[in-house]
Amino acid sequence: MGHTATAQAGSGGLTATEHRLANGLRVVLSEDHLTPVAAVCLWYDVGSRHEVKGRTGLAHLFEHLMFQGSHQVHGNGHFELVQGAGGSLNGTTSFERTNYFETMPAHQVELALWLEADRMGSLLAALDEQSMENQRDVVKNERRQRYDNVPYGTAFEKLTALAYPEGHPYHHTPIGSMADLDAATLEDARNFFRTYYAPNNAVIAVVGDIDPEQTLAWVEKYFGSIPTHDGKQPPRDGALPDTMGGQLREVVEEDVPARALMAAYRLPHDGTREADAADLALTVLGGGESSRLHNRLVRRDQTAVAAGFGLLRLAGAPSLGWLDVKTSAGVDVPDIEAAVDEELARFAEEGPTEEEMERAQAQLEREWLDRLGTVAGRADELCRYAVLFGDPQLALTAVDRVLDITAQEVKAVAAATLRPDNRAVLVYEPTEAPEAGNEEEEAGQ
Repeated sequence: MGHTATAQAGSGGLTATEHRLANGLRVVLSEDHLTPVAAVCLWYDVGSRHEVKGRTGLAHLFEHLMFQGSHQVHGNGHFELVQGAGGSLNGTTSFERTNYFETMPAHQVELALWLEADRMGSLLAALDEQSMENQRDVVKNERRQRYDNVPYGTAFEKLTALAYPEGHPYHHTPIGSMADLDAATLEDARNFFRTYYAPNNAVIAVVGDIDPEQTLAWVEKYFGSIPTHDGKQPPRDGALPDTMGGQLREVVEEDVPARALMAAYRLPHDGTREADAADLALTVLGGGESSRLHNRLVRRDQTAVAAGFGLLRLAGAPSLGWLDVKTSAGVDVPDIEAAVDEELARFAEEGPTEEEMERAQAQLEREWLDRLGTVAGRADELCRYAVLFGDPQLALTAVDRVLDITAQEVKAVAAATLRPDNRAVLVYEPTEAPEAGNEEEEAGQ
């Protein structure tokens, strides 16, 4: 199935052109007249890996400040103008980038470009103590709602801190700590903006029902006069040994509905054949209800209510293989862990079957097609490959590289990395034992 689709996949007939303004802004355009919509996506090459100790969370705080108003757009004006024009918008922060995006009716693309340019060029004119305090409180409340006050909410933060040693640029997550959010000053925020929110530190992609020549003229009109900034320092080195060389472990007693086993395995950097092989390995092992771990733990043994294994791709540090198993009532974590290790050892010894390879490649191909099938998804992928790997065209052929991986490569990466001495483990124990017969749905992160 996967290989049949492959022959016709390639870039799917999609194209993209690249341009660069005099101030360093990289522009990627992809024309698609299938529907009368267009997406504008802007990636800044700044994430939590660029932060320093004592000032974590600034990248994410700035994601919020960018919606607080700029020189010509006050308060919530960005939201009001985009939504009033029939569009949608948002922003997100990760370890490696901060992005902002709008999906608009095609005839409203100019508005989105003007809005993005206004806040890139003039946010400092509107950034004051009031807006800083406002968004600081919003971020702190987001932390409470998504991390501190939900079952398993701190798992990502705890496992990341275990998997990457103290002082490593990926040791802390983008949300930052409450103490650091409180400590951040207005001058910290202004310096952060001057350093990272410059056109020569950004990529903008416009995808959809556009006239490329007109769109490029608008980009030049609104962004071309924004000055460059050369004060950015490269992120700290995120290199680590290929494996952890031992098992790190933490037991957490919290008010959670079920025991859980979570683990992070150190895997190859994104952008390599080995990372693609690891993605296929984790898909076979834990990617959905046809996976080995689901079949073993949920369907056969009935010792778990959910079992997943996925890849967190990272370019500037080793990627993480993310294992997440929620136990059935009355089942102890050591029993689950023994079964997981048995399945991983068997996979490392035997590798995937031909059927498993075909199914996993088809699954990753479908996910790739889903991303590139929408104008917003394609714009995001073009920005991602431009910022992290220097070439947006790689987004259009990413699936070819996955489909070129062999079963032997998948087996090799599993044998090298999916071992007990190459993982950080987090065990959740409920403060009150779950009653027998209770069933727990998988908790999303």
